[in-house]
Amino acid sequence: MRRVRPGVAAARGSAGGASPAASRPAAEERALTSVATGENYRGRQEDDGPGQTRPADLPRLWHVTLSVSGEEADLKEVRRALEQLAHDHPFLLTSRYAVDHAEIRYWEEARDLHDAAAVALRLWGEHRQTAGLPPWEIVGLEVIDRQTYHQRIAEGYGPAPATPVGVHPY
Repeated sequence: MRRVRPGVAAARGSAGGASPAASRPAAEERALTSVATGENYRGRQEDDGPGQTRPADLPRLWHVTLSVSGEEADLKEVRRALEQLAHDHPFLLTSRYAVDHAEIRYWEEARDLHDAAAVALRLWGEHRQTAGLPPWEIVGLEVIDRQTYHQRIAEGYGPAPATPVGVHPY
């Protein structure tokens, strides 16, 4: 037996009977929210670089790398769709693409990693129709904080500094 969140089976059209969410009026639907942090987290200060601290619940910058893949698509259409996504999502740094996969890198402002990852996991699906993106699935996600990103660049492990911003083929 596969376990799912209440309402997911009904939303996907499964024939497993009505779920509690399906029997609720639309006005009673629960909104998704972030998980509350524990007492140990409250009031803690985050290190934002040398000599800089800020309250832990303020938004931070997260570097996101989203990888997608699927059936082959027309290369020109993939490029056009990624350019439209870059127009719709102005914080997009760079996209690399081929006929059957793509990688998108951008900065996201969020309170914590969970929020940044949640936004990243919705990005492709939410922009699929408006940008005309291929029906590919997300196959990889990396979310790192700004300090880790800059540390990787300094150590030579990040993307090459010469990688231009924009949409480019692999």
